[in-house]
Amino acid sequence: MGKTSRLAGAALGAMALAGSLAGCGADGLEQEKGGAGASGGGASAGGKGSLVVGAAAFTESKVLAELYAQVLRDAGYDASVTTVKNRELYEPSLEKGEIDVVPEYAATIAEFLNAKTNGPKAPEEKPVASSDVGATVAALEKLAAPRGLKVLPPGEAVDQNAFAVSREFAEKNDLESLSDLGRSKIRVRIAAGDECEVRPFCAPGLKKTYGIDVAGVDPKGVGTPQAKQAVKDGEDQLVLTTTTDATLESFGLVLLEDDRKLQNADNVLPVVNAEDAGSTEIADALGRVTRSLTTEDLVELNRKVDAERAKPREVAEEYLASKGLLAKR
Repeated sequence: MGKTSRLAGAALGAMALAGSLAGCGADGLEQEKGGAGASGGGASAGGKGSLVVGAAAFTESKVLAELYAQVLRDAGYDASVTTVKNRELYEPSLEKGEIDVVPEYAATIAEFLNAKTNGPKAPEEKPVASSDVGATVAALEKLAAPRGLKVLPPGEAVDQNAFAVSREFAEKNDLESLSDLGRSKIRVRIAAGDECEVRPFCAPGLKKTYGIDVAGVDPKGVGTPQAKQAVKDGEDQLVLTTTTDATLESFGLVLLEDDRKLQNADNVLPVVNAEDAGSTEIADALGRVTRSLTTEDLVELNRKVDAERAKPREVAEEYLASKGLLAKR
């Protein structure tokens, strides 16, 4: 399982509980071999106690978990990374304290907890997430606190739904944003999952928010190689992917700006077990990563793992060192 599962989760997660990240359906926690020592980076364990950082089973989450674990080790904690297949498994473990910290996406986790608290139809009938990151995080905090979870501040980095066209198509039609595409009156077919026909962030939203003339949906999946190839070849004009897709350039694709904020604010933030990892010191360590990361950084980190086959722990260590975020070096 890899990036495709994250893309599918991004497409569906804000709308229903079943659409959360990486729906593989496997059981239990999968400890990375070697625990803290094998995760690389940072200082050796100090006397401040042990912390388990959870990662979902896709590249970006694994890299983020390594970033968190390494800055926590640098701060003197015995931090290890545990990979969990999906949010339905790792979120309860976070509540129980079996996992102490997870990298999350504001809007998606907010709607997950909305569904868990208010029923599976709540994200669609009474959504709490929006394109406003401040309002989304405030709603998330209210849902998280009764479950013993503490939401740390979000950063600039965001991994949310996005639409891409071929560079040739963009240049030919002078397109930089989705508004430009709407004004062009060009009929487009979208390479996406078949749910794009009805999901408000996809075809209906493109029509309503941008006035884009959607001719139909080509059900090749969300951000799959087949979907991107179809746009590259001109079979389709638009592909649903995410803002941190590291493979767009290799297909000759470019993102169109979501200038009217159709998509929800899926900014990256840490969520912690309040009792076990709610200290100011832990928040400060994780906050250094949050404040440093940009969306462009995530694209490059994903690319190094997916294209260059580097290990997440090595990519994370290199990034932290380059940003001067490992004090004990």
